[in-house]
Amino acid sequence: MSGRARLALCAAVATLCAACALLPLVDPISWIFQAAILLAIMTGVGALARRAPLAGPLTIAAQLLVLVLLLTVLFVPADAVLGVLPGPDAVAEFGRLLRSGVQDVGRYAIPAPVTPGIRLLLVAGVLLIGLVVDALAVTYRSAAPAGLPLLALYSVAAGLAQGGAGWLWFLIAAAGYLLLLLAEGRDRLSQWGRVFGAAGPGRPGDGPGSATGGPATAPVRTGRRIGALVLGIALVVPAALPSLGDGLLGPTGSGPGRGGGGGTISAVNPLVSLQDSLNQPEDREVLNYRTTAADTRDLYLRIVALDQFDGTTWKPSERTVTDVPERLPEPPGLSSAVGRERINTSISTAGWYAQNWLPLPYPASRVDISGRWRFEPQGRTLVGDRGQNTRDLQYQVESLQLRPTSQQLAAAPAPPGELLREYTKVPASLPPVVRSTARQITRGAPTAYAKAVKLQDWFALYGGFTYNTEVRAGSGAEAIARFLRQKEGFCVHFSFSMAAMARTLGIPARVAVGFTPGTKQPDGTTSVSLKDAHAWPELYFQGIGWTRFEPTPSRGSIPDYAYPDTSDTTEPGRPDPAPARPAPPTEGPSATPSCAPGEHPAGSGTACLTLPAQSGARPSDGGPSPWAVAALGLVGLLVLLLPLVPLLWRLRLRSRRLAPTAPGGSGTTGAGGTTDPGGAAAALAAWQELLDTAWDFGIVPDESLTPRRAAARIIRVGELQPEPADAARRVAEAVEQILYAPHPRPVAGLGGDVQRVLAGLRAGAPRGLRLRALFAPRSAARLHRAAAARWAALRLRCRTSRPVTAIRRATTALRRRQRA
Repeated sequence: MSGRARLALCAAVATLCAACALLPLVDPISWIFQAAILLAIMTGVGALARRAPLAGPLTIAAQLLVLVLLLTVLFVPADAVLGVLPGPDAVAEFGRLLRSGVQDVGRYAIPAPVTPGIRLLLVAGVLLIGLVVDALAVTYRSAAPAGLPLLALYSVAAGLAQGGAGWLWFLIAAAGYLLLLLAEGRDRLSQWGRVFGAAGPGRPGDGPGSATGGPATAPVRTGRRIGALVLGIALVVPAALPSLGDGLLGPTGSGPGRGGGGGTISAVNPLVSLQDSLNQPEDREVLNYRTTAADTRDLYLRIVALDQFDGTTWKPSERTVTDVPERLPEPPGLSSAVGRERINTSISTAGWYAQNWLPLPYPASRVDISGRWRFEPQGRTLVGDRGQNTRDLQYQVESLQLRPTSQQLAAAPAPPGELLREYTKVPASLPPVVRSTARQITRGAPTAYAKAVKLQDWFALYGGFTYNTEVRAGSGAEAIARFLRQKEGFCVHFSFSMAAMARTLGIPARVAVGFTPGTKQPDGTTSVSLKDAHAWPELYFQGIGWTRFEPTPSRGSIPDYAYPDTSDTTEPGRPDPAPARPAPPTEGPSATPSCAPGEHPAGSGTACLTLPAQSGARPSDGGPSPWAVAALGLVGLLVLLLPLVPLLWRLRLRSRRLAPTAPGGSGTTGAGGTTDPGGAAAALAAWQELLDTAWDFGIVPDESLTPRRAAARIIRVGELQPEPADAARRVAEAVEQILYAPHPRPVAGLGGDVQRVLAGLRAGAPRGLRLRALFAPRSAARLHRAAAARWAALRLRCRTSRPVTAIRRATTALRRRQRA
């Protein structure tokens, strides 16, 4: 393998190593295999283009075109021209997938499902980074700056991951970058020859195998040691100097937090502690669990339900608790028509985690736990009695995973009067802006479910809100008004505000505090940490019961039933965005998969409730013109033929050189119809083709050899059999007659002799060498040399042409006059 090919392979490996930091963000990880295959194809195209050889910008352009075609075939083949070329429909579909992917990133918690939009973002991002790394490290031979795009890829993963990307992924990314640097160093040092490449006198590598271009053992060992030392310093310094903060690798310890157990969610005020947990410098594990649920995105662990809002704070009502029954009662308001699945979850809590409420999936049916626990029926929570807390517990929970549909929620009847009165109470001190904003957002929504979805999407998608855990929590009425005005906060603000606004609309609402599902671990368990502490609103629908919604952007996951209801095609009364933070309501597709692509309702309505249908609709002007399709088809054909240029050029050149010639008395007539005295041109063309054919199979021409010795070298290196060897000797003898005989005799059949030599070289070469000689012939370097010579001649002609000379003289005379 040549130095550049090895460097290209290391660049691709370094890109994949950096991309591994993205693996914990999504589930499943099958996208990385697709990215690896496409990256290998793109790297191969770059290697062929550099061997052709093509100029650096042309090599990058070829790789970019292949990248676009690969993404088109993988993601939008149905919308592409001939399934390969990206036409207008494919470009529009790409835009829709990108906008959908950006929205999905903000909608789902980690690990997010690999939706088509997220898959496109991941694969295209890795390929673009791979293209930049390949261009810097291989095309332009500068591997050190290639670390910047690799660092950018790792930084994206570290920024999206909760608590950073982890030390293991940093090590993998750093190892890939060091491998790239070592490959470049070996390639550069090998070009210095024996001075750096030999093992030194008296050492094993001092034999013939240590010729120029051998491995640079000593400098490479030194480079490895330096790289390992630098990587070790990068890992040890953040751990040894805690005053520097957590650094790139996140938390370095696992002991108690600052202040002797800081971050514990207490039973006195879970809201203040929730913010403290989210802002902890060390993301410590609270609990881990193993479950039989196939999908854990909806497996939130509730601690307590806050159902009383007195204008100052949200808090749980004082209710009667009972002994924990063998089986918990059915959830209130749940009918048998709702789809459900029973799951079992085994939970283990950390030794430092001590608070009074027990984290449980909702709704739990049975809890197997030891200790002194009491059951609160309204909130369906377990509360510790006489000092009982959650420290170092192991317990089993049987629960239901409910799967209501949007149709069931939209058709839910009115809740019981007593429940409606209790859970729609709002204090008289609630600012009027809360009620008016809720009405404006949900204007035109026919059902309570449609209103709830509009409230959720306004907060999570297009309301212009920003997630920030540093904002002062507050839970009073003025805190809600301030949050609606400033549009910045964390889960407490979003859940409290949506619950309060839902109550003003007559929808029973409360706030649940607990944990998001957590992060899956390699051993099959799921880890829940302090950063997973969360609050979310629960709204009541008769027949379904208390139902979770997710208004907090970039936290948790929006449940499937909470997607916008497509039955309502009227535009919601969307409030005007604040002047200081304009909201982009038209940038992104509807979250509803059933939105009709061509729908355009009258007025300002949308086909989907959340966003205008124009963002994801197909063009309705009859499609592209025939001229546009023809132009795109021509461009695609040229792109496909670009890697075949060396092959086509060699076939054409061989055909011209070996064109049939007929012997005549004093000359021959070639294919062009010109007379060739003595057949000199035909013999020299056949000889040149013989040399280039051997060159294609790795036998580099030596201009210092006579034709007879050159033929003997081709026979020896190519290990030709007797018949092709005799053919090579006949061509060499014919050339020597042309060059040295006073009266050369015409020789017929030289083209056939060259073909026999070609067949002999193919028969003795391995498959890889045969394919390389066919698709990437080494003699194609003559094409580059000829083009360079013609370009130099053209530049010289332009410089010496009369118009240019006259302009130069006039310019010189004008300058002299100005100086005078």
